[in-house]
Amino acid sequence: WLNGPKRKRKNSQCSLKSMSGYIPSYLEKDEPCVVCGDKATGYHYRCITCEGCKGFFRRTIQKNLHPSYSCKYDGCCIIDKITRNQCQLCRFKKCIAVGMAMDLVLDEAKRVAKRRLIEENREKRKKEEMVKTLQNRPEPTVTEWELIRIVTEAHRHTNAQGSHWKQKRKFLPEDIGQSPVAPTSDGDKVDLEAFSEFTKIITPAITRVVDFAKKLPMFSELPCEDQIILLKGCCMEIMSLRAAVRYDPESDTLTLSGEMAVKREQLKNGGLGVVSDAIFDLGVSLAQFNLDDTEVALLQAVLLMSS
Repeated sequence: WLNGPKRKRKNSQCSLKSMSGYIPSYLEKDEPCVVCGDKATGYHYRCITCEGCKGFFRRTIQKNLHPSYSCKYDGCCIIDKITRNQCQLCRFKKCIAVGMAMDLVLDEAKRVAKRRLIEENREKRKKEEMVKTLQNRPEPTVTEWELIRIVTEAHRHTNAQGSHWKQKRKFLPEDIGQSPVAPTSDGDKVDLEAFSEFTKIITPAITRVVDFAKKLPMFSELPCEDQIILLKGCCMEIMSLRAAVRYDPESDTLTLSGEMAVKREQLKNGGLGVVSDAIFDLGVSLAQFNLDDTEVALLQAVLLMSS
């Protein structure tokens, strides 16, 4: 016992809470903690211990508590499941005696760095797996390429101002939409001037979404009742996407309907409330991808057919 158990570690995930019911495969059934005899949960700091002794040892080292520990009985306490909390000094001495390694306990800075490294590696693996998946995808068939072309053209023909939106946009005056005054039915306040500006462009924007949908063969073949249901379910989402992909980091604005550039607070106070935050956040996220017309068009088609 003094040298600690020497067993092959089968994986790095060798410690789980006892309450989970999971026992690592390298442990014998009901194998005891080498410190107190309670049910062990795995290797902790080079020894097989329970969760309680693992936590006690970690806290002691991280907070440098052991110099302040003392014993009423000259360090001769017997440490078991019942007495382990009665003498910190003898419990810590037994942790050391059975081989628990102080150098394996990370301080807060090292723990944060380790978690950050683990997260970075996890993200790196995700990206590598995504790239591998994309590389292994088969090339679209002739029929699929034709469908992609149709969807892309449908988007281009119904997307206000096309690729020239930055040159043609007009910024909503800063004094509009900054001070909501009129309460709505749910208690929120709305800037009436901003609301009036937005209502001028909402109908044409909805019309363009409908026109986009009608240009898709898979949509136009559906019964009228189903078309209406799909459009009701996706219209706001598609308009939000079209605004989000026209987020400009330099001015921190979204361009609505290809013509009106607005700030976050203006959109919020003009009637969209918290929804404006979601649209702006989406725009910030999508900006890094620099999506082209085909990618935006296909996203719209997915929103339409899955609404």
